[in-house]
Amino acid sequence: MKIAVCVKQVPDTTEVRIDPVKGTLIRDGVPSILNPEDANALEAALQLKDKDDKIKVAVITMGPPQAEDMLRECLAMGADEAYLLSDRAFGGADTCATSTTIAAGIKKIGKVDLVLAGRQAIDGDTAQVGPQVAFRLGLPVVTYVEDIEIKGKKAIVKRQLEDGYEMIEAQMPCLLTAIKELNEPRYMTIAGIINAYEKPITVWNHEDVKLDPADCGLNASPTQVFRSFTPPPKGKGEMLSGTPAKMAATLVEKLKEKHAI
Repeated sequence: MKIAVCVKQVPDTTEVRIDPVKGTLIRDGVPSILNPEDANALEAALQLKDKDDKIKVAVITMGPPQAEDMLRECLAMGADEAYLLSDRAFGGADTCATSTTIAAGIKKIGKVDLVLAGRQAIDGDTAQVGPQVAFRLGLPVVTYVEDIEIKGKKAIVKRQLEDGYEMIEAQMPCLLTAIKELNEPRYMTIAGIINAYEKPITVWNHEDVKLDPADCGLNASPTQVFRSFTPPPKGKGEMLSGTPAKMAATLVEKLKEKHAI
C-alpha cells in the first residue's frame, strides 16, 4: 500500500509582513514552516505505516528549491520518499493551476492507494487544493477528517461538522483532507534527521510530469490577486478609572463628543 501526502512550505504567519508601497509579502527574513494541517495529514499516514510496515509514505509538494528543507523535515518524521515539483512554469499558480500540477505529480509517482492533505494552508485558507486534486485524479474525496480507519480497500472516516460529525465510508483510492483534531504530529528524531539527509529528493519540472506551460502556473490561473494590504491600525484604547457612576458619566460624555449618541 502506498500513501501520498500533499504538503506545503508556508511562511510563519506570526512573522508575515506586507510592503506598504508594493502591497506584496515581505519574504526576506521570514521563516518558513511545514503547513500545520499538512503535518496532521503526514502524521495520519505515519500512524498507518506504524501499524503495517508494508505501507510506504511519499510526500509531494510544489514550490521553489528551498522547499527541499521542508521535505527533509517530512523525511525525518518518517516519510519514505519525497518529491518536489519545481519549475518557473509553475510560478504564480492559483489553486486551480496548483491542483493541476500536484495531480500530475501524483500520477507520475505511480499507483497510490490513498492521498492525504491538510484541510487548508495558513497562507491562503482556501481549502480548495485538496478537493481539486481529487477531482483531477478522479478520486472520491472526504474533507474535514478527524479520524481514519482502513479496512481492506475502504477508508472509514469521521468527518467533522459544525454541530457534530458524520461517519463516511469511501472506496480506496480516495483523497482525505485532515484537520488539527485528527492527531498530534510527532517530532523529528536524531536518527530520523540523519536518515533524512541520506534519502534522495526527486525534483520534477513541467516536462517530467508532462504538463504544457500553458496549462500550469500563472498562465492557467483564472484567479489573480491584484492587491494585498494590511488594515490601518486602530487608535489606542482609553482606560477609565473611578467609581462606576463616574466612569459611566465620563463614557457618556465621550460618546456624545463623537456623536455616537
